[in-house]
Amino acid sequence: MRRLAAVLTAAVALSAGLTACGESDPVADTAAGDTREITHAMGTTKVPAEPKRVVVLDTDKIDTTLSLGITPVGAATAGEAKGWPTYFGEEKLAGIKTVGVVTEPDLEAINALKPDLILGSKFRQEKFYDELAAIAPTVFTEQVGITWKENLLLDGKALGKEEQTRELLTTYEKRAVDFGAKLGDAAQRKISIVRFMPGAIRVYGPDSFSGIVIGDTGLGRPERQQLANKEDKRFDAVSPERVNEVDADVIFVTAYGEKAVAEQGTVSGGTLWKGLSAVKAGKAYPVSDEVWMTGIGVGAANKIIDDLEKYLA
Repeated sequence: MRRLAAVLTAAVALSAGLTACGESDPVADTAAGDTREITHAMGTTKVPAEPKRVVVLDTDKIDTTLSLGITPVGAATAGEAKGWPTYFGEEKLAGIKTVGVVTEPDLEAINALKPDLILGSKFRQEKFYDELAAIAPTVFTEQVGITWKENLLLDGKALGKEEQTRELLTTYEKRAVDFGAKLGDAAQRKISIVRFMPGAIRVYGPDSFSGIVIGDTGLGRPERQQLANKEDKRFDAVSPERVNEVDADVIFVTAYGEKAVAEQGTVSGGTLWKGLSAVKAGKAYPVSDEVWMTGIGVGAANKIIDDLEKYLA
């Protein structure tokens, strides 16, 4: 409550200061100008018809805004990533201000940017919603990863780019299907997705972001990564002693952060890793973690298909 009161006080003070200077207040502008109602994970919110100053609090939202040609004024970073998706190019990232990390947004930094729309996720930032909504109209998606397409469409609608967003998704899905069809035997090729985390090794299932992209192409997955006996089919963990369980026709490997990169080097230098059939065949490929794991948007999805075309075609 003290934190909420402080943010509200700061917002009132900011509004008063801007009014005195003859400038506009984003919250007041939303109430006075053209708005649209968006139903989302936290209720219904009136947002500007054409938001100009957008703050994004999760990695999928920065992918979405940049894919739609919108550069957010502020964005949260994803922990070990310590930055924003470089696959869009440095020019598109220029001028974005850091507003904390996805699990702990910096409310003061967000308020100082005078946003007219904030995009976040209930999964990550539910406890901050009231404070964020006191700063600017705030729209939350429910989950991350498994619902990436639904999230894309909702965020696109909140940004006033609904038709353009649907076109982006349709174009991606057609590309994925066409790629699988060109392979001819897509379902027979078993693709393993492995991620080294600090202190852990994960195998990714059909409900993960990259797993969904692989599924859209029609490529097959090893039985171990179907996660048929698990309710949560996003990922599972294996120990270095059980690394043989990640084997497949082709392995795509990522690492999250410097510590994980070092741990990956240790495991991949061992006899168990070197004994994997994909490794012996030269078909274990390192790929970008920010694309395959933290991108979670249509831009990253297309980059995954770029990798598939590079290594499988």
